[in-house]
Amino acid sequence: MRILVVDDDERIREIVRLYLEAEGYETDEAENGNIALEKVRNGTFDLIILDLMIPGLDGWTVCKVLRKETQIPIIMLTAKGEENDRILGFDLGADDYIVKPFSPRELCARVKAVLRRLDGETSREHLITFPGFTINQITREIVVDGIEIKLTTKEFDLLLVLTKNPGQIFTRDQLLNSVWDFDYCGDSRTVDTHINRLRSKFDSQVGFSDFIHTVRGVGYKFEYNGR
Repeated sequence: MRILVVDDDERIREIVRLYLEAEGYETDEAENGNIALEKVRNGTFDLIILDLMIPGLDGWTVCKVLRKETQIPIIMLTAKGEENDRILGFDLGADDYIVKPFSPRELCARVKAVLRRLDGETSREHLITFPGFTINQITREIVVDGIEIKLTTKEFDLLLVLTKNPGQIFTRDQLLNSVWDFDYCGDSRTVDTHINRLRSKFDSQVGFSDFIHTVRGVGYKFEYNGR
């Protein structure tokens, strides 16, 4: 299990890191919100410990952005203990909340509890499966013929929309709205570019990509029955 600790206080990051590593977890650190987002987008983490009062993008904003991109569990860490702050944190998608000053042992216990709960929730209902092809919607892992396929956030989201609706034809505008939201300022060629990247990655890693079908003049659909 790999955990990202986000806090601008180096001493707190060090204490949390030592306790987590003593429990067998791998850790990485970020001192502000911008670095945290960059590390999550370019790495793999099982849980994030997120301080709210960090420079750059604050913890509220980081949590809000992350919840649009991933379901990695988040434990919020803050000096604020007011009920409204806790409620807002949970409304934004936090999985737990701990107030400073805190016991590192209690934090480790909270980490274990959240991860156990996640493990219990990771059942068949969170898996999209086809013969030899599995997508885990919680961990955002894709495994084809025993090989894990590494995708960017948008590539994964695009593939997820298609695979959750096999056989359904999506126009480029529908995919833009589903993956990039309505306020996206680009054009439909963005969809074509990401489809091409998906096909290229699957071709290079497992030797096939013919499950994403182009419907001329309309858009794309997903059809796959194994190889």
